Amino acid sequence: MKKLVVCIALVFISVSQLQAQTQDQGAIEFGAIGGVSFVTVSDIQGNGADARVSFNFGGSFEYYFSDRWGIKTGLIYDSKGWGDGFVESLDPAGNSVRADADFKLNYLTIPVMANWHFGSTRKWYLNFGGYAGFLLNAEETAFGNDVKDGLSSTDLGLAVGIGYKFPITDKVKLCIEYQEQFGLVDVFRNNRGDAVTNRRSSFNVGALFNL
Repeated sequence: MKKLVVCIALVFISVSQLQAQTQDQGAIEFGAIGGVSFVTVSDIQGNGADARVSFNFGGSFEYYFSDRWGIKTGLIYDSKGWGDGFVESLDPAGNSVRADADFKLNYLTIPVMANWHFGSTRKWYLNFGGYAGFLLNAEETAFGNDVKDGLSSTDLGLAVGIGYKFPITDKVKLCIEYQEQFGLVDVFRNNRGDAVTNRRSSFNVGALFNL
């Protein structure tokens, strides 16, 4: 009799673990996330401009194929660019004036990432994939001039990130993450030299909700 009880208990535990492993299949998670970014540009030889501090914020959406794998996308307002550049302008007397300037390039970005959840409780996650960014506006800070016409309207690239989730309730989690983006498209529309591409490192926090 004791052996039967032990066998039933083991079967019950095994079934429970199997259900726990598959209960996230088909689940949907959405959230709001944002944080601070360190952005710059560089060419293929690794020559880069000074980084500037910016920000990003937006919404995320993830569909789970299993308790370990999901596909994650979203809509992100992404401020990129670089620091300590320069611009030249004409003063009222017609003389050329050179001034130091930061360049602010603001994009609406759509990432598409594979998201791998790992660890015994699946609280850690690692994501990787690509993104498409659409230039909304761009300006230099010395004179406030619009420089959008000289820049590519689309930014395509690769992204990778790692994060951790803190469960608050069964439906709500907080998260922290670190993410890197590597642009593949030349920032400048008519660049005759080496391609200059966006780079972004960001530290983000957010809230996630299960449907």
